[in-house]
Amino acid sequence: MPANRCPNPSCEYFNRTLPNSAKVCPWCSTPLGNVVAPTPTPAPSVPNPPQPIPQQYTPQQPVQPPQPIPQQYTPQQPVQPPSVTPQPTYQTPVEDRTNYQPRPPVQPVQPTYNPQPPRLPLLKLIHTSGREYQWSGEAGFIGRRSKNMNIPPEIDLTGIPNEGIISRRHGRLSWDWSQNSYMIVDMSTNGIYLNGTALSPGVQYRLMNGDLLQFGQENLVRFTVYVM
Repeated sequence: MPANRCPNPSCEYFNRTLPNSAKVCPWCSTPLGNVVAPTPTPAPSVPNPPQPIPQQYTPQQPVQPPQPIPQQYTPQQPVQPPSVTPQPTYQTPVEDRTNYQPRPPVQPVQPTYNPQPPRLPLLKLIHTSGREYQWSGEAGFIGRRSKNMNIPPEIDLTGIPNEGIISRRHGRLSWDWSQNSYMIVDMSTNGIYLNGTALSPGVQYRLMNGDLLQFGQENLVRFTVYVM
């Protein structure tokens, strides 16, 4: 019986003896026949190709991804903006045709300081009838007003009994800063008596609490002095 051969010229098993039971070429799966037609030129025999050697599987280690290298933070210096020098803008001067009139210099005005005068004590004269007369000031008069007087006295004794012996300006009253007391000066015709003693005209006498002040010689107009 003729040998069973592969009829495919491009097959590795071309014209090679194959088992008779084979129906197809084990290499190229070409159907086989019992007789192989002779070829005019025998093909050179091709050595058997090397069989691949199975390699043993070796599990590979997982590849670790490269770790990022931490970089040290270096603070950056703030960038200073370039200094720009403003350029002067030239403006055309405006012609001023207003006639200038010189003005006199204004002298500074010094503020006027008016200190409040200290409050003076109260001078009180109590008549024997119980009538009271009060006054407080640096200078004034005691007497009796009349129609011919433009300014009445500071202590007006008009209306008291025996007022006829009282002059229009019977005495002058004033406050003496050096002695810190009220003073009285006789300016009358009938005289002034202090604690029973007649006062010399034009001379100042000090008034104190409890003094007895008398106008005229008849002892008709009397007062008790109080300084409060």
